[in-house]
Amino acid sequence: MPSAATQTLAATLKTAARTAALLAATLIAAGAGRADHHAEEPNTTQPGAEPPLAATSKNAEPDADGWVELFNGKDLDGWRVSENPDTFRVAGGVMIAKGPRAHAFYVGKVGGADFKDFELKFEAMTKPNANSGVFFHTAYQETGWPAQGYEVQVNQTQGDRIKSGSIYGVKNLLDTSPVKDNAWYTTHVIVRGKRIVVKINGEVVNEYTEPDDLTPPADREGRRLSRGTIAIQGHDPGSEVHFRSIKVRMIEE
Repeated sequence: MPSAATQTLAATLKTAARTAALLAATLIAAGAGRADHHAEEPNTTQPGAEPPLAATSKNAEPDADGWVELFNGKDLDGWRVSENPDTFRVAGGVMIAKGPRAHAFYVGKVGGADFKDFELKFEAMTKPNANSGVFFHTAYQETGWPAQGYEVQVNQTQGDRIKSGSIYGVKNLLDTSPVKDNAWYTTHVIVRGKRIVVKINGEVVNEYTEPDDLTPPADREGRRLSRGTIAIQGHDPGSEVHFRSIKVRMIEE
């Protein structure tokens, strides 16, 4: 039979072994936790799939051709909506105008939101019976249709005879739109000096030179070329129009 001293030593060694094993397990678990904390998230995007919106959002930096996006694809940062703010929302990277009359005026940093000679490109898609427009050389106002600047019409099938590509009320394209509802198309507006050129999907559809002796209508005294910002129109509750790109490029004076 072992002596009392021998039994005590054996018990001490057994306890120490259990303590060492417990400490080792704890250290291993902690190391795994640190590794998990610093590990990259797995890439769950399938080959060929669109990356998540956060990865595709646009920023206000010129691209290689000098174009700068005004709409970031995430929210209405840089835009101020008049009259009925709920008419505008952003979903799936798209600015949607649908609701009572409202206008989203650009108030961001690009160009100080004050454009003179420049190019504007926007991609739009109309739902059936929808009316909208994009104003330039305009200024923020709280209510009503913008009194300053010109409007490029966005309308394929809504009852207004003035259709897409028109310089509204100045040089109108009547009754037949060059594009269809439910299809994305690109409008390119070039403003230089007294001249406006409107292209749709790369084709010139309208040209206008403002006369030196211009006399605007009494209710549209501000409808003249000057300088100013850009505004997107929410026309009425029955009109739904989507915009997924709104960008500008400066023209050197």
